Amino acid sequence: MTVDDLRRMAVTRSLSQPTRLARTIDTLGFVQADPIRAPARAQDLILRPRVRGYRAGDLERLYATLPVEEDVFINYGFVTRSLQALMHPRSVSSPSSRNARAKAVLAFVGERGEVHPREVDAHFSHGRVTNYWGGSSSATTHLLEALHYKGLLRVVRREAGIRIYARQQHSTRPITPAERRSRLDALVDIVVRKYGPLPSASLSFVVRRLRYAVPQWQGELSAALDRAHRRLAHTRVDGVAWYWRPDENASADAPRDDVRLLAPFDPIVWDRRRFELLWGWAYRFEAYTPVSKRKLGYYALPLLWRDRIIGWGNVSVSDGALDAVLGYVQSRPPRDRGFATALDAELERMRAFLRV
Repeated sequence: MTVDDLRRMAVTRSLSQPTRLARTIDTLGFVQADPIRAPARAQDLILRPRVRGYRAGDLERLYATLPVEEDVFINYGFVTRSLQALMHPRSVSSPSSRNARAKAVLAFVGERGEVHPREVDAHFSHGRVTNYWGGSSSATTHLLEALHYKGLLRVVRREAGIRIYARQQHSTRPITPAERRSRLDALVDIVVRKYGPLPSASLSFVVRRLRYAVPQWQGELSAALDRAHRRLAHTRVDGVAWYWRPDENASADAPRDDVRLLAPFDPIVWDRRRFELLWGWAYRFEAYTPVSKRKLGYYALPLLWRDRIIGWGNVSVSDGALDAVLGYVQSRPPRDRGFATALDAELERMRAFLRV
């Protein structure tokens, strides 16, 4: 195999023919979420090229009708229920008697059925706590998020972006060592199916990130990584070992003559190590970079042409019109006459997606 083979494999596996929303989520297993909207949230931008007729906000609008849950996998996002079942229970019992506040909140949510955080706050008047970013946030919100992470609450929907919670109960039956190993191997396979083929360093990185998915088993992740090295199909290209699922054919079809503007967290570009190895340049997410130090832009979308990521685009809506400012690694667009036509088609798809 060559880097060209790996590149085609990465693109064609991830961007197959667009299909229904539920089927796409089932194939991905996990869709990363991010609150920045520039021009749309990450989850919508990830789903856009994979779902027929997808529009910004469809996932949130249809969430209650889909077999999907908000949860933490290797990042926060949307997971299939079958994936969620592999990760839980993270908490093998209800909060201890020492945590009376958590028990009281769970009882309150159980009585109400569904609750908005402000209902809980109004009932208990919990004050405020310092959050991870050094600011201040509602102690109620902090507690609800912790109970959600432990699997004792679920998000039933959102109202104006705010999570609405209800009780959730995962099975608490004992899990045998053999089942733990099986679950961990299944989680690794989901990661590799979504982000593969992965170079060895990236495989180690994503397996370590499973500590967020299964903190109760993080001591077993090194063993899971060792098994992955033995289980997964692999090859060595230019001195780098690459891994993918053994049930996948390593050969890849020729990429379509398409242009796609991808999300910064799209499966094709999410791993920055792999990105540089496959496309030969460094993509950086600069939303949190000072303006004076940005090279690509606040929310630059990687620009895919066939199986090459040749640049980036900063897309916004101004006065009811789509504004796309493009940059290219080679300083100018390809001379291929088909590129301009494909780019126009992609910008038209973006207009439809944003309802411009």
